[in-house]
Amino acid sequence: MSDDVTFTYNGGKVAPGETQNIRYGISETYLGDPVRIPVTIINGERPGPTVFLSAAAHGDELNGIEVVREVAFEWDLSDLAGTLVCMPVLNVPGFLAQQRYLPIYDRDLNRSFPGQYDSTSAKRMAARIFDNFIAPCDFGLDFHTSTRGRTNMLHVRADMSDDGVARLAKAYGPNVIIDSTGSDGILRTEATKVGIPTITIEMGEAHRFQRELIDDALAGVESVFAEYGLRDTTVVRWPGWQTIIDDENEKTWIRADAGGIVDMHHNRGALVNEGDRICTITNPFKDDNVTIDAPFTGLLVGVLENPVVYPGNPLCHLVELEEPVRRVVEQRQSPRGDTRT
Repeated sequence: MSDDVTFTYNGGKVAPGETQNIRYGISETYLGDPVRIPVTIINGERPGPTVFLSAAAHGDELNGIEVVREVAFEWDLSDLAGTLVCMPVLNVPGFLAQQRYLPIYDRDLNRSFPGQYDSTSAKRMAARIFDNFIAPCDFGLDFHTSTRGRTNMLHVRADMSDDGVARLAKAYGPNVIIDSTGSDGILRTEATKVGIPTITIEMGEAHRFQRELIDDALAGVESVFAEYGLRDTTVVRWPGWQTIIDDENEKTWIRADAGGIVDMHHNRGALVNEGDRICTITNPFKDDNVTIDAPFTGLLVGVLENPVVYPGNPLCHLVELEEPVRRVVEQRQSPRGDTRT
């Protein structure tokens, strides 16, 4: 936390008690027009941590956009202690095209951080975002969804070997935390490397606003704000059960060995037992069925939504649960699961 409570970025500053909505230039189009990202900076009158909330690093991942907008514009932040940097759409070109990657050479903005000013267009954009709006922060929440055609239960991805990240991930209050350092270039990975603990929140599917997931994600933000004293509340949520999936847990993406039309028998978030049929792949005549069974007892963190596959396409993301957690989940779930989406 800086002794200077004024938030500064290249081109401006936001004093305590002030809110600014800006469109910040990070690149240019083929016509030389600016590519600008929307940023809302809310600087509370009281000192406290500086926090970023970001979404749509992949342009078609929309749920997080609404999470960030509601925090910025619908929450009563008159008691805010600290500063919020709200970036609902990081990948503006991808958002406008409604596609995952930057249309410029199909590059992934979320593999381009912390960026480089004399490199690719994606890394130049990433550098301007990172240096101006990530680097001044104390920690961050980065919102994502599954890629198109698949859906995730709400869960957190975090490097739990980092004490600051572990505190943040647990404070968010998800049922599932997947422990991983993350690949180079990912926003949470690169921010954490320079001392800004950051987690990724995964929820739902691309091209959708899913109200239940948005509300659940907002509850996590509220819990984080309570943990770090950003608002006058002390309610850090407990989701009823929580598990950290690390290298000790079995986990796998189950892939199709045959092409065809998929009948998925379980929802995201469902508990399946070893040997349970997860899905069936059929041909158009339904006379050549291939069944996919669970290789171990676990939780379906992600499942296929688009019901057609080639051989090798992912069908579901299955993670192992420890026995005490498995018993709790089993007691809470309906027959098809998905009690918390």
